[in-house]
Amino acid sequence: MKKSYELASKFMKKYPMTVAWRIKHHCKIIDKHLNPGEEILYMFAGQKNDSMVDLFHTCVLAFTNKRIMIATDRVLFGYFFRSITPDMYNDLTVSKGIIWGRIVIDTVKEVITITNVDAKALDEVETNITEIMIECKKEYIRNDNDKSTKDE
Repeated sequence: MKKSYELASKFMKKYPMTVAWRIKHHCKIIDKHLNPGEEILYMFAGQKNDSMVDLFHTCVLAFTNKRIMIATDRVLFGYFFRSITPDMYNDLTVSKGIIWGRIVIDTVKEVITITNVDAKALDEVETNITEIMIECKKEYIRNDNDKSTKDE
């Protein structure tokens, strides 16, 4: 948990206007689902919903060298976890308001909206997501091509 929580708390300290609660609990879920050889490259937090006024759906997003991970620890019991592989990722939309911004991650199956992210953080978040996903897609295509040539 040390690495994920360090990254998430670093983001929260750098961008204190981001609305997020119980970061340490959410990071435990990320750590639980990290695979061997998987490394967290970037992490941030926000509210996983479509409304800027709904402040009770905090999640953390971890971008690894293999996928996007989204985790929410429930207050009473259980948790929610999503994993998005590079082949499922489509694109990213960033919307900026006066105080907060919104990140919309479009995938093949769904659209994930993260709100109440500090407006000052949006440039950094967009750059990191874009760069990481470009590299992940390149690696995914390279591995897929290697598999197809071995099958022939």
